[in-house]
Amino acid sequence: MENLVTRFIEYTRTYTTSDPKSESFPSTSRQLSFAATLAAELKSIGLSDVEVDEYGYVMATLPANVSGKLPVVGFIAHMDTSPDFSGENVKPQIIKKYDGGTLVLNKDKNIVLDPVEFPELTNCIGLDLITSDGTTLLGADDKAGIAEIITAMEIMIRKPEIKHGKIRICFTPDEEIGHGADHFDVGKFGADFAYTLDGSELGELEFENFNAAHAVIEIQGKSVHPGTAKNKMINALIVANRIISMLPASQRPEHTEGYEGFFHLVSLSGNVSNATLELIIRDHDQEKFEQKKSLMTDVVRMLNSEYGNKVIRLGMNDQYYNMRQKIEPVMYVVDLARNAMLQAGIEPKVKAIRGGTDGARLSYMGLPCPNIFAGGMNFHGPYEFVPIQYMEKAVEVILNISQMIPGMQTKK
Repeated sequence: MENLVTRFIEYTRTYTTSDPKSESFPSTSRQLSFAATLAAELKSIGLSDVEVDEYGYVMATLPANVSGKLPVVGFIAHMDTSPDFSGENVKPQIIKKYDGGTLVLNKDKNIVLDPVEFPELTNCIGLDLITSDGTTLLGADDKAGIAEIITAMEIMIRKPEIKHGKIRICFTPDEEIGHGADHFDVGKFGADFAYTLDGSELGELEFENFNAAHAVIEIQGKSVHPGTAKNKMINALIVANRIISMLPASQRPEHTEGYEGFFHLVSLSGNVSNATLELIIRDHDQEKFEQKKSLMTDVVRMLNSEYGNKVIRLGMNDQYYNMRQKIEPVMYVVDLARNAMLQAGIEPKVKAIRGGTDGARLSYMGLPCPNIFAGGMNFHGPYEFVPIQYMEKAVEVILNISQMIPGMQTKK
């Protein structure tokens, strides 16, 4: 494990934020630079078939060191960090043996990690934490996953007594903006099943996620001098407000948890003449997901009947679906991860993801792909942190899964 922390800290200092407004793939050239760096590292530790394709996907192989026909397992993590908060000039810091108190991340800006506000800290007393300096996110999502996968591969290369089948790894771009699987070549990857290392706290094991849709509503208002506006003006901002008010307030992210879905207003911009709303729609249940999309359509139709059919234009598309439908027929892949965690002394926490991963789309592309914890918490903001010991346990889980594959041959 000696290279795990050094490796992770070096990755966090590399600027890889994706750009949702970009029309290129990957969305930023900095991800291609990071991909090249990772490929060079994979070659240096002894992996084979290392390549970076034209889209920035990094793939490599750890050949089997046992004979026989075995399933090929894959491990996947993403290279980009979220555009929700700055990922540039990250300054990681290590807090040894956290004592349970308030952590001052940045004294000058009075940025603190308070266990009253972030109760998950109470589970980390005595552990070594890595944080940013509070002015950026940390990037444990998902550079912790990358560091854990590479460290596990390095350990197996150094210790040939660890018996395993063929292992494929991949690092993807643009996961944070929903495009991580756009150009993923499942056939070339060649795994029978895989795991994303993109979960949060210790023990997380996920094979359910939201069904997801994205909606953009464009409003064409009619600007007239307010002094003579009666029966003439259509204020696009007022129309936008009406649309928001017609969606159930109880179904917003700040009021939902567990299996409850939501409508989330991502952005609102405009003036009297023109306004644009961007929303995302989420629900684990397929029927409720379709109902939410229908409600969105009905709201627009209803207001168009009042203002005129050319006033409001709705564009809506599905982004990904709940992977549970594709995982349930092959639940042995979940059981394998569960047993690997138990063997590492970890209590598995099987839960539904309130979001999505590359694995959700890959599962629908023919590669069953549950999600495993990478150890970080409070993603996408300055309060992100990761316990070193959680990262070490993630490496152990990867090693355990890899070693269990040869046993599957015996069972057959």
